[in-house]
Amino acid sequence: MRLFVALDLPEDVRRGLSDLVGSLRKECPSARWIRPESMHVTLEFIGHVPDEKLDAIAQALGKTFAAEPVDIAFQALGFFPNERRPRVLWCGVQASPNLAPLAADIESSLEMAVGIARESRPYVPHLTLARIDPEKVARESVEKLVNAAMELKTTDFGSARATEFYLYESVLKPSGAEYTKLRTFPFVKGAA
Repeated sequence: MRLFVALDLPEDVRRGLSDLVGSLRKECPSARWIRPESMHVTLEFIGHVPDEKLDAIAQALGKTFAAEPVDIAFQALGFFPNERRPRVLWCGVQASPNLAPLAADIESSLEMAVGIARESRPYVPHLTLARIDPEKVARESVEKLVNAAMELKTTDFGSARATEFYLYESVLKPSGAEYTKLRTFPFVKGAA
């Protein structure tokens, strides 16, 4: 099974981003757009693991706690690696200082419990909106998307307060990845 750990979005943020994706899709219809119901903030990508490791992963995640909820503001649009060579359109995630340590604790717990390797890159919270394959998307379409997104570069899409994270299974299909919540983990002591 292919797994990841993520924070969910409140419905009002999901609706606003859905409207945004609907308008930007017109500029670049051949990009791979993330379905609104699939939007999330990844804390840790686990990858493919044998089914028998699921309980050990759940036990490790169940021992991850924070003193306070994570406050998140969804604002701004940008591209990885940049606007000149866009591969991913993202919505920015401005979070309280405890988000990065929470992600690091999850990563550490999974490494110790089930041997999942640590990520070599620093944790950068973001919300993927679209993926752009330069071999499948016309350059002029990409330029239209970049221009439209840059006009909305500083837009505020709402906020959230997270007190739990989720273990998801990701199944890759020709129509795009489908995500299923497998487990819920309240991470603020006393918030369960």
